[in-house]
Amino acid sequence: MMQKIQKFGGAMFTPVLLFAFAGVVIGLGTLFTTEVIFGSLAAPDTLWYGVWNVILQGGWTVFNQLPLLFAVSLPIGLANKQNARCCMEVLVAYLTFNYFVSTMLSQWGPTFGVDFSAEVGGSSGLAMVASIKTLDMGMIGALAISGIVIALHNKFFETELPEWLGVFSGSTFVYMIAFFVMLPTALVACLVWPHVQDGIRAFQGFVATVGLPGVWIFAFLERALIPFGLHHLLYSPFYYDNAVVNGGIYAAFAKQLPEIAASSAPLTELAPYAAFTCSTWSKMFGCPGIALAFYATAKPEKRQELLGLLIPITLTAIFCGVTEPIEFTFLFIAPALFIVHCALAACLATAMNAVGVVGVFAGGLIEISSLNLIPLWANHWMTYLTGLVVGLVFTGIWFVVFRFLILKFDFKTPGREDDEEEIKFRSKAEYRAAKQGGGAAAIEAGAEENPYAVTAAACMELVGGPDNIVDVTNCVTRLRLNVKDETLVADDKDFKAVGTSGCMKKGKSVQIIIGLKVAKVRDEFEKLM
Repeated sequence: MMQKIQKFGGAMFTPVLLFAFAGVVIGLGTLFTTEVIFGSLAAPDTLWYGVWNVILQGGWTVFNQLPLLFAVSLPIGLANKQNARCCMEVLVAYLTFNYFVSTMLSQWGPTFGVDFSAEVGGSSGLAMVASIKTLDMGMIGALAISGIVIALHNKFFETELPEWLGVFSGSTFVYMIAFFVMLPTALVACLVWPHVQDGIRAFQGFVATVGLPGVWIFAFLERALIPFGLHHLLYSPFYYDNAVVNGGIYAAFAKQLPEIAASSAPLTELAPYAAFTCSTWSKMFGCPGIALAFYATAKPEKRQELLGLLIPITLTAIFCGVTEPIEFTFLFIAPALFIVHCALAACLATAMNAVGVVGVFAGGLIEISSLNLIPLWANHWMTYLTGLVVGLVFTGIWFVVFRFLILKFDFKTPGREDDEEEIKFRSKAEYRAAKQGGGAAAIEAGAEENPYAVTAAACMELVGGPDNIVDVTNCVTRLRLNVKDETLVADDKDFKAVGTSGCMKKGKSVQIIIGLKVAKVRDEFEKLM
């Protein structure tokens, strides 16, 4: 079950990769169409406003069609075969489901306790999905339907029909089954989901009354679940669905940007729901503190070499918001440090909220600049400067705490390894040369290979070969595998020796930390399978 949950979490992250660019477009579009910042140049009747408004509305594509996007993207990670065809099957089945729901509610709405004549949005419980007026089931409904169709695809896509029925095989056969499955599914949705909506509204009220302790708990769990690959499941309903605000924090905050930019009221009053998009702070201020502690506690002769590792992975965390490269350098070596890191991240998020710094602070500096700093600086610069001071104080706290714990318990963090271990990431050619005594010729030959194919081939060897692999997916930085025999998987240090950032094994579930090029490595990995 854990393997399936992890695989689902990784697949769900696929559409999230689009949000950074969409957020930049919305942030810039909002900035350049805000009259309070650009004055008469951004008045609604100007060419400047018209051009930027076109760009802004285009930027809304991703957020306006989130359920559809998640539904279509899930098969990329979960379909066992013919992923592209499965995406098409999910699309048509999801639309069919919504047409069924729409028709049932238009005919028998009062029976289900739904006023289908109400306008979409707000408290009506209704939404528009691909121009279909239907129940607002958000991302959860889309993923449920997508999951059903993926299961049907994996089971029936290769079903062999009699030759005279061959036209109904493949995707057509899957959709035929899905069509009739969607009928009772739509009925169940109409019966159950209105009550779920009532529960969601109650949960929203509960979260709103918890206050700062709620922020601490959320921020701690968001970090602590990373090793299990389950953090996506925690934050997705908050960020992209209706857990705390209708439409999700990202969409709600982006739509409210003009109002927030024009007001000098505290951010906590303008957008109190945005207290939960707070993971940026540990990325921007915690990771530099950790890197400084690693450098300060490293052996003097290894510090210069260590900088080659620390600088890029720290900048990746700050600017891109991707923290696995630095967090996984110590997660397996010293799990206690990671728990401390999670607790400090929660404390920093709570402190930021306490001084009034809320907004879309879930990604890296690039994302938060477009959605927060640039459009809102004019009226909220003092709040952000206060947040900067708090963040730098916590950078010092991270450094002091990590340095003390590393020295106290002699954790073998980067730069403190035994002499026979090296910090440097090496290529597959170097790894083989070291194992087999190949020498410079072997290294030179390996350097001419496709680097992604080299990494994929090395990882394939270290997980026991293609015959030992059940399936493979990826998230933004990790190659996720399920294997038949976990005893055939090599140790973490062997994976680091071939150029990855390490490997985590939990039963038959294996996660290899590749970095931002993981999608290209996965392509080469699947070719080897």
